Amino acid sequence: MKLVNDRSLSLLAGLFLCICPALTAGAQGVDDALLLHPKADSWPSYHGDYTGQRHVGFTQITPQNVSDLSLSWVFQTNQQAQIKSSPLLVDGILYFTVPEHIWAVDARSGHMIWHYHRPSPKGDHIGHRGVAIYKGWVYTTTPDCHLISLDAKDGKVRWDKLIADVDKGYWTTMAPLIVKDHVITGVSGDLDNLTGYIRSFDPESGSVQWQWNATPKAGTPNATTGGMTWITGTYDPELNLLYWGTGNPTPVLNGHTRPGDNLYTCAIVALNPDTGKLAWGFSASPHDTHDWDAVEIPVLVDGTFHGKQHKMLMQASRNGYFFVLDRTNGKSLLTVPFGPVNWATGIDKDGRPIPDPNKEPAPDGRIIAPDEGGLTNYRSPSFDPKTGLFIVDAHPSWSIYFAKPADGAYGWAGADYGVWGKGIIEAIDYQTGKIRWSHELGDGGSGAGVMTTASGLTVTGDAHGNMLILDTSNGKTLWHAGTGAGIQSSPISYELDGRQYIVNSSGGLLFAWALPEGRIHAKGR
Repeated sequence: MKLVNDRSLSLLAGLFLCICPALTAGAQGVDDALLLHPKADSWPSYHGDYTGQRHVGFTQITPQNVSDLSLSWVFQTNQQAQIKSSPLLVDGILYFTVPEHIWAVDARSGHMIWHYHRPSPKGDHIGHRGVAIYKGWVYTTTPDCHLISLDAKDGKVRWDKLIADVDKGYWTTMAPLIVKDHVITGVSGDLDNLTGYIRSFDPESGSVQWQWNATPKAGTPNATTGGMTWITGTYDPELNLLYWGTGNPTPVLNGHTRPGDNLYTCAIVALNPDTGKLAWGFSASPHDTHDWDAVEIPVLVDGTFHGKQHKMLMQASRNGYFFVLDRTNGKSLLTVPFGPVNWATGIDKDGRPIPDPNKEPAPDGRIIAPDEGGLTNYRSPSFDPKTGLFIVDAHPSWSIYFAKPADGAYGWAGADYGVWGKGIIEAIDYQTGKIRWSHELGDGGSGAGVMTTASGLTVTGDAHGNMLILDTSNGKTLWHAGTGAGIQSSPISYELDGRQYIVNSSGGLLFAWALPEGRIHAKGR
């Protein structure tokens, strides 16, 4: 384990840090009030706020002046790993990750404050989503399934706690979520006989407060394992309910050993954050046999649905369906595909897709839409309350699924071979599920998430490494810039000293964009 406080920066950069003591200030202002109501100069949690909407109220950068947008600064991690995290912003400092690494960077200039490195030779290094911050402490997960608490001022370790046993096949990739006095995190992994779960830790001591398991206890007849909890959930403080998506059951492509709906895998669940007790669960893919995790962001929206006021939960799921639920009880309001889907025979009375047994993997192959990667995946969507559009990075695709008896009954027990796929940004009308507009991203698709602004901008990226800013009303391109590598993260935005910044990443680079000082035409939140 090594803490690095400089990068052999020039003497001038060192002098800059010495004469700017504010840059070493810790994140002391991150309390419950800030997490509940983030200010314009902060992005204090993975989604920006508890709703997961990734919509900001800024109006400084507009469709009329976005053509003036220019690069403010760029930070180089010098790592081969791509940045997949969403930076957090507190007290003028950005905190972001790749596997094994955390950086604290000045949000105005891009100068590094500190760098923490914890080697994790075990575990999967598929990517990392970021950190959580609470009362001056940074919380992060590691590829080998540890939860680490660091001092936000200098990156020094306060404590190190085990989340799961990496030697059993678990790993972690996600940013924790802070809810009151709970640090909540999930687990990753795809091996048989592993139970997915969500675990809550005490933010001061690191002791375990509760654990919710996605699947029944070992030995339960006809039960499955699986249900990994890969991506950070959302939270409703009025209902005091935590919302999370769960992953696929195992064996992955073979459902014969696990009959039934396989609760609560490929599901959206609501938990009490104080106890971990299940309030309700909704099966997005009952008895999944195509590896379609339902861990996509459960976005929380308060508004009207077909003329009646509802507290809603929306998810564009990997299996190709767009769900609108009443989040007070998990009841379905709308279930509709948002692209090519052929694996279900219809929708049941509870709004759940009905799997077609003839579309399960077979020795002679079955052509399925979408492919194993899904009609969307880990990248974050955005909800624009003004237009009522749920905007998501989608991946229309087809694949041939095979069952391979020679592989046995467990593990993957089969394979899929992609036939065709492309990337598009889709704007879904949440009242009907109809696609208002779509924007082509290129063959293979993009890994970029989406953010919208109150001025009518949609920020994302395409399959060729271009950062895109679209008109939210119609999906037309307003501005783009090549970044040199694939974009695998979701953008954020903040305002400091009256100037709005948009931050995204590409490969191992973090970019900050803003209007030139002399061309800031409007201010707003």
